[in-house]
Amino acid sequence: MSRATFPAAARLHRPTEFAAALAGRRIARGAFFVVTAHLRQAIDSEPTAEPCARLGLIMAKRFAHHASTRNALKRVVREAFRSKRLELPAHDFVVRLNKRITAMSLTELKKTARLEADAHFLRALRS
Repeated sequence: MSRATFPAAARLHRPTEFAAALAGRRIARGAFFVVTAHLRQAIDSEPTAEPCARLGLIMAKRFAHHASTRNALKRVVREAFRSKRLELPAHDFVVRLNKRITAMSLTELKKTARLEADAHFLRALRS
């Protein structure tokens, strides 16, 4: 059984990768996040490598003014993705913050964001 890690191969790096994933279909929308997915094709430079799920995060400063809030949200979403990564289909997923974060404690924010992220990735499994 493989470990559920988050290697560099499971991340979106280039703006073109983000643009392609954002052009895909929206699979979930919640209180904080919008998740879009785009089917990932095999890469020509790695013909033997099997495509896997990849994640990109967009946490805009206009929705979460404090860096600590943005970083906490990113950590929570990455952890939710990491735990489901091996089960997810070979898509490029972009999780985008879509609403302004109201004043609440970071602990409460993390719990709420984790519940939402888990629900979004569970929905991605079913679709």
